[in-house]
Amino acid sequence: MRPLFRLKDRFSKERFSVGLDIGTSTVKLVKLKFSKEVVEICDFNIEPLQFDQAAVLKKIVHPHPNIKKINISVSGHSAIIRYVNFPKMEVDELMRSLRYEAQKHIPFSIDEVNLDSYILNPDLPDNKMFVLLAAVKKEFINQRLKLIGDAGLNANIVDIDSLALINAFNFNYSNEDSLKNKTIALLNIGALLSNLSVLDNGIPRLSRDIHIAGNNFTQKLADTLGIDFKSAQELKHNPDKEKLDKMLTVVESVLSTLAGEVRISFDYYESQNASTVAKIFLSGAGSKLLGLKDMLANLLGIEVEYWDPLRQINIPNDIDSEKLKEVSSQLAVAVGLALRS
Repeated sequence: MRPLFRLKDRFSKERFSVGLDIGTSTVKLVKLKFSKEVVEICDFNIEPLQFDQAAVLKKIVHPHPNIKKINISVSGHSAIIRYVNFPKMEVDELMRSLRYEAQKHIPFSIDEVNLDSYILNPDLPDNKMFVLLAAVKKEFINQRLKLIGDAGLNANIVDIDSLALINAFNFNYSNEDSLKNKTIALLNIGALLSNLSVLDNGIPRLSRDIHIAGNNFTQKLADTLGIDFKSAQELKHNPDKEKLDKMLTVVESVLSTLAGEVRISFDYYESQNASTVAKIFLSGAGSKLLGLKDMLANLLGIEVEYWDPLRQINIPNDIDSEKLKEVSSQLAVAVGLALRS
């Protein structure tokens, strides 16, 4: 996982990198090319996940026989991110003492996890520093490595979804004047999980996974209308005029629960810091429901907008730009992974 935030911001020669986001319902691939000061998207793809996951991975990388190493990520109960104050020390000393310091903050046995850290602010009062601490259960990582190994691939980097999202956002929006000295939140709504992170002037301060996401909207819709899950999924993306009002009511009822979890996170962050969250940036397939953005803004009383994970990435003429625009919100994690060095 180390280093966590080093992006390819200078490119002495042409290079390629692939991010593979293995979600719970789909697999997303983004291939980027780095040359001079330009980052360009070479290819992208989204495939539905099936029982034979290795076969899906083989299919999605099949057009790229030269791909052997990829960047992947994990999320959920087995992945932990903590933002903590450590005694001030150099990076090499931090790595030597990481197991001891991390044990105070990680709810797993240190022997069960792979650990990493990143110093976000080296100069806090009282001889402290602000550190991002990441831990993932070894068993979970080994399962993921076996999966990609069965598809003939090797992992170059193993990241965490929330950190990949932060990387993608900061790469694309770090020069946005309206965001300078502001606290914002990233909310990525997937199928089973929603990833939430709070950033203060681009520096992450809080990250958590919320177990309310797209499938909750679908199941509630299926239960309310008396239809099966697949039909509810289709209705969600292509709403029937006759059922539109009921669908919006269902969406709002589930969204209010998600908004409640987001508000709890914001209240915790704001109780520990002097700033308040000014804006939420949305991504993920589950965020594209009709009316969701405005409903969320009303529920939380905060400005909400979608963000573009390809904003600062060149799109060549041979890429289907219309299709890319249609699915770009789903590619945020994969883009963040591909940006990793």
